[in-house]
Amino acid sequence: MDVSVRTADIITILLYLLGLMGVGIYFSKRNKTTEDYFLGSRSFSGWVLGLSMLGTIVSSATFLALPAAAYILDWRQLTISLAVPFVTVLAVLIFIPFFRRGKLVSAFEYLGERYGKVPRIYGTVSFIILQLIRMAQILFLVSLVIQFLTGAPISIVIIGTGIFIGIYTILGGFEAVIWTDVVQAIILIVGGILCCVWVVMDLPGGLEQIFEVGSANNKFSLGEMDFDLGRRTFYTVAILGVINWLGIYAGDQNMVQRYASAKSTREAKKATIVYSAIAVPMWIMFFFIGTALFVYYQEFPNTLINSLEADQILPYFILSEIPPVITGIVISAVIAAAMSTMDSGINSISTVTVIDLMKPWLSKGKSDRFYLKSAHIIACTVTVLVISGAVVFSIMEKESMNDISLMVASIFGGCLMALFMMGFFTKRIDGFSATVALGVAVALNIYLGLGALGVLPDSITIPIHSYWVGAMVNGTFMIVAYAISMFRKNNFNDLSGLTVWTMKKINKNE
Repeated sequence: MDVSVRTADIITILLYLLGLMGVGIYFSKRNKTTEDYFLGSRSFSGWVLGLSMLGTIVSSATFLALPAAAYILDWRQLTISLAVPFVTVLAVLIFIPFFRRGKLVSAFEYLGERYGKVPRIYGTVSFIILQLIRMAQILFLVSLVIQFLTGAPISIVIIGTGIFIGIYTILGGFEAVIWTDVVQAIILIVGGILCCVWVVMDLPGGLEQIFEVGSANNKFSLGEMDFDLGRRTFYTVAILGVINWLGIYAGDQNMVQRYASAKSTREAKKATIVYSAIAVPMWIMFFFIGTALFVYYQEFPNTLINSLEADQILPYFILSEIPPVITGIVISAVIAAAMSTMDSGINSISTVTVIDLMKPWLSKGKSDRFYLKSAHIIACTVTVLVISGAVVFSIMEKESMNDISLMVASIFGGCLMALFMMGFFTKRIDGFSATVALGVAVALNIYLGLGALGVLPDSITIPIHSYWVGAMVNGTFMIVAYAISMFRKNNFNDLSGLTVWTMKKINKNE
C-alpha cells in the first residue's frame, strides 16, 4: 500500500502517547481507596464530565465506522441518534436524580434495591459481556490505523495497543480516565474537523459537488420509510436507537459512573447536556466525511480503494492525502477515540465486578485495600479478554464495524433497558415478576440471537433483521413482567425513592 510513514507524524503521535502514560502514572499515586479508584472522590465539574462522556461514547467506531457506513450505504444509521435529545431530557429529569439519590457507585445497585439479587446479577453480567465485545471492536478499529502507519502485522498491533491502554488505565484509575478522556475528546473534535475540511478543500467543486453527487447517488437517505422487519429501514433503525439510548443513559455503567462522580446533581445534569449538545453534530460530521470520501474517489478514482475494507478507507485517505503533522494530529484523534472508550470500559467493568459481583457475596471482613487490589487484577483480565476479542474481529468477514456494533447492541444488549424503565416508571413489578420475565426474555433472546447470527436453520427462525432482536426481547420482558404482576399479590419492600411515583426531591447541589 502506497502510504508513507513520516517522521513528523510519528513524533506527534509518540508525544501524545507519552503524555497519556504520564497522566496514568501521576494519578496512580492518588488512588488510596476504592472510592478514589472508581469515582475520583466525586469531585468533577459538569464541563469536565461532559467531555469525558463524549470521549467515552464517541469511539473509533464513530471516527472510522460511521464514515465507512456512509461511504458504502447512506446515512440511515444516523437515525439512531435522533433519540438522543428526547432521552437527554429523561436523563436530566429522572435518571440522574435516581442515581444521585443514594450516592450509588454502580448502575446495577439500583436493580438490586428495586428487584433483588437475580436481576442485579443479570444486569451486571449483560453489561460486562456487551462492553467486552464493544471494546474488542474498538481495539480492532484503531489497530487498523496503526497497522497502516507501521506496516506491522495486525495481531502484533492489537496486542501492543491493548497492553498500552491497559497499563495507563490500571495505574491511573477513574481520575486518570476522566482527564485523559477530556484531552482525547478535544483531539477527537479537532481531528474530525481537519478531516472534513481537507476532503472538502481537495474536491474541485467543494461542498456543492458533495451535495450534488451525494444526492444523485442517494447517499443522504435515512432509509426506506416502511416497516419491513427483515431490512434496515428508517423505522427499524429508529426503534433500535430509542432502545439503545435509553439503555445507555439509564443503565450503562460508563454514564452512571459519571453521574455519580459529579460534585453535585446540578453538575451531573450539566454534563449530560454538554455531551448531548456536542455529540449529535459530531455524528453528522462523520457521516458527512463518509459521503465526501465517496464523492472524492468518484472524482479521483483509485483502484486500490476497491481492495480495502470499508473501515480502512478513511485511514487510507488520512495517510495518503493529508500532509505531515496534520496527519499525526488526525491519527492521534483516531487513537484517542479508541483509548477514551476502552479506558472507561476497563474501569467500569472493574467497578461493577467489585461492587455487584464480589462485595455482596464475600465476607464483610474484607478490607477496602483487598477490593482495590481486586480491581487492578480484574482490569488486567479484562485487557487480555479485549485483546483476544480484537484478534478474532481481525479475521472475521464483515460489511463494516458499525453494522457489527449495532448487531451486537441489539443481540447482546438483552432487556437491560426494560429492566430499568419498568423499575423507574411502574410500582407493580416486583422481584418475582421481574425474575420470571427475565427467564422468558433471555430464552427468547438466545433463540432470536442464534437465528440472526445464522446458527439455526431458516425453517425454524423468525425472518427479522438482527436490529429487531433487542426491541422484541425488551418488549417481551415488559409484557410478561406486567402480566405476572396483575395475577399475584406483589411482594415489595419499601419503594421510597425507587420509582418516579415514590421519588423524593433531592438537593440539586448535593
